[in-house]
Amino acid sequence: MPPPATPALRLRNVTVVRDGRPLVEDVSLTVAPDERWVVLGPNGSGKTTLVRLMGLQEHPSRGVVEVLGEELGRTDIRVLRRRIGYMSAALAAQLRPGLPALDVVRTARFAALEPWWHTYTDEDDRRARECLAQFHVAAFADRPFGSLSSGEQQRVLLARTLMNEPAVVLLDEPSARLDLGGREELVASLGALATDPAAPALVLVTHHVDEIPQGITHALLLRDGAPLTAGPVEEVFDAATLGDCFGLDLHLERRADGRFSAWAR
Repeated sequence: MPPPATPALRLRNVTVVRDGRPLVEDVSLTVAPDERWVVLGPNGSGKTTLVRLMGLQEHPSRGVVEVLGEELGRTDIRVLRRRIGYMSAALAAQLRPGLPALDVVRTARFAALEPWWHTYTDEDDRRARECLAQFHVAAFADRPFGSLSSGEQQRVLLARTLMNEPAVVLLDEPSARLDLGGREELVASLGALATDPAAPALVLVTHHVDEIPQGITHALLLRDGAPLTAGPVEEVFDAATLGDCFGLDLHLERRADGRFSAWAR
């Protein structure tokens, strides 16, 4: 038998404490290279803190964070971050509005926010335009990021996550700020990514069941910073467990296209 692949992500008994209060408490999770996870829970359940740990944006108070076999605190995160595709509202807020969309994408080559810190090649430009085209925003390559609509910005940021052909992609509420049309376009793009056998491991953070794209294989439900349950979607997602997570009596339905809908009874 071949040796097992190195996990894309592994968290072991991870806790984050801020001002004496645990934001995330005793979370253990392993994400294989071919798995697509959703982290689901209400506001304040610790989802963003958890994905920041995975993206090497934050250190735990206790526990171990491993990304692609390397342990946080024992590796050069400036290099390791280049192998992670990371998308969040906090990252978007750090980008200069006048930065062209092409530069938003190609600066991911060095996990940077501005192009003047590094030298870029013609191949880098070609790769950035290829990523923009994958999410149907190639026409905006030379447009200032701040001039784009919310939906266009989100797709540019999604293109940025793939610039380095990463081994893991982390998406923190990527459909935030989008209207219904923009959200559906983005969910379709995420579905294409999640169902691509050649795509990297994926972790999507959301608090809306109907924003989960097709192709998601596993789920982690968080409540008050602690894991409620985790495992394959078919085993984890049921109305009772999901209702317990959100404190509601829910009806849950899986549609023919693989997506979910949930509503209070």
